Amino acid sequence: MNALQDSLLELIRRTSTEIPDDVHQAILDSLEREKQGTIAANAMKIIEQNIALAKNKSQPICQDTGSIIFYVDCPVGFDQMNFEQAAREAVKAATKKGYLRQNSVDSITGKNDGTNVGPGAPIVHCHQHASPEVSVRLVLKGGGCENVGAQYSLPNEKLKANRDLDGCRKVILDAVLQAQGKGCGPGILGVCIGGDRATGYEYSKQQFLRKLDDTNPNPELDKLERDIVATANKLGIGPMGFGGQTTLLGAKIGVLNRLPASYFVSISYMCWAYRRQGVTLEATGKVQKWLYST
Repeated sequence: MNALQDSLLELIRRTSTEIPDDVHQAILDSLEREKQGTIAANAMKIIEQNIALAKNKSQPICQDTGSIIFYVDCPVGFDQMNFEQAAREAVKAATKKGYLRQNSVDSITGKNDGTNVGPGAPIVHCHQHASPEVSVRLVLKGGGCENVGAQYSLPNEKLKANRDLDGCRKVILDAVLQAQGKGCGPGILGVCIGGDRATGYEYSKQQFLRKLDDTNPNPELDKLERDIVATANKLGIGPMGFGGQTTLLGAKIGVLNRLPASYFVSISYMCWAYRRQGVTLEATGKVQKWLYST
């Protein structure tokens, strides 16, 4: 195995088995908020125990190791085809070692070849930038949380949601309400305001690359993110829908230009098993730095 494949294999292992520091802290904080002896508190305790066991045993945090999504920021001249081949081989090796479950099936036949590799699997997004640095971020997104994602077109008469930030707020909260704890809550929202139907959903997932404790550079969006979390946590849905004060751990909102005729709000939902990790790579392909760990 070459250095790049080796690095990607370790990236997959750590992403699958270890919760990032910012997510772990948010889970610990939510455990403190829940009333002791309640179902919500017990659910959060089980989640915390699951996190510790997965890390100590280097085993997947969840049996659904999810869609495998790589985000690569790279300089001009970077060999994207070589990276994609290395990523496929690393995914095969990770699956064989048990870091990934055999989750990817043929959409027509339902056949599972046991490799997690096929059309669209893994997913690789490469973006060129001016820096000579190569950074690779990985998100593992489970099917349960993917199923409760939503996309709204404004205006929405039923929700009295107009084409403004208040209308966006209404549909985002409606998506949380409709989920009702499904998708393995407490959840994290990635939201895109604008774009078309495809780019909106894709950009909403890019919001999961942000840390939970960061601040949106747009003051209006920062205020909206905080309001969404605070309001959702007053709905009483709670962990796994058992009731309680922790329905969301975070909400991250991005914006894309749109056509005047369209106003989409795309909402991706991430489960509490928020598997996101990243590295910068040396020219040899070896890991230089981990991006989401202290």
